Amino acid sequence: MKIDYYVELAGEQTDCKKLSDIVKEIWKSEGNLMKDLASMEVYFKPEEKMCYYVINGDSKGQFEI
Repeated sequence: MKIDYYVELAGEQTDCKKLSDIVKEIWKSEGNLMKDLASMEVYFKPEEKMCYYVINGDSKGQFEI
């Protein structure tokens, strides 16, 4: 079964899978291997149009949507 998640606020829509895909691409672009990605927390604040993330409990970052 495929499930899609979206967040909508003030007429704007964001695909949650897209956010996690961006975090994975950032992880890889920093020279890390996907097999080393054990956990990922993604926090999207639509009112700020910002996405914050934590990888493996210690690698933190953010990006604008």
